Amino acid sequence: MKPRQHAQSQPAHADGQRPERARPRPWPATLLHVCGYDGFGLWMVLGLALAIGVYPDGRGDVLVPVTLGGVLVAVGLLAACVHSRWMPHWHGWVIAKGSWPTRDALIALACALPALAVAGLARGDNTFWATRLSGAAMALCSLCSLIVTTYAAAWRQAPDMDHQLATQLPLSRVVSATYGGGLWLWLCTAGQDTDERSLHPVAWITGLLVLALLRGLVENLRWQAALQRSAMPPGRLELQPKRYLAAVLVYAIPCSSLLLMSMDAAWLVLASLAAVSCTLGMAIELSLYDEALAALPGGP
Repeated sequence: MKPRQHAQSQPAHADGQRPERARPRPWPATLLHVCGYDGFGLWMVLGLALAIGVYPDGRGDVLVPVTLGGVLVAVGLLAACVHSRWMPHWHGWVIAKGSWPTRDALIALACALPALAVAGLARGDNTFWATRLSGAAMALCSLCSLIVTTYAAAWRQAPDMDHQLATQLPLSRVVSATYGGGLWLWLCTAGQDTDERSLHPVAWITGLLVLALLRGLVENLRWQAALQRSAMPPGRLELQPKRYLAAVLVYAIPCSSLLLMSMDAAWLVLASLAAVSCTLGMAIELSLYDEALAALPGGP
């Protein structure tokens, strides 16, 4: 039997030496990471809506977002299973014969259990106590997975990252995943024949716009903290055209689409545009942030 294979997830090796920094992720890998975060964010928002009883009734209205969230999460796992060149591991787990999942991978896999429970209990009336309890468990598990895997992934990219910068990452990822997952959930609800009175579209749209504003504030603080500690010239990342492109994709297009949807415009087209645009924009942001982490003092 082959020895266990997994990515390092501790601050130092057994001999006391720090692990080497990971190479910058290829663009497809970065996009799959963002899709996975959005999938957990979708499950978290859906589970919270079910738990507090504000999600519209309907078995299909629950099964579609649960399935979509599972697809977004599983696509990265599938790429790692086929040993894709640009996706060598999934949350630090190098999937091979004789290998064992890392702690991060186990936590991410555990989120599938409450998601399956929600899918099995959805029966048209989402006020059923077991459905609401499963929704709360799904939201909590997704939140825990986002926090744990985000810190571990950032540490693999920059082992010398200081504590203050590291503590900002989980909050940033949770807010981003909630915003991105909320847009994907809104796409699911917009594409179904749902009673407008039970959906409260204005409240949902307002909530997503508030999340966009909150994410902008959190991301700005995170970027400033990273740039202050980075060895790069300040203007190299701040003035990159990709940052302006990412801002347009993450904020301008989704928020404009949400405002147009509030006027009963083409809901499905605008919801699709908002969700896809936000995911692509956050992938661009993540690639730039990885570049900033690689320039932290103490790097190779």
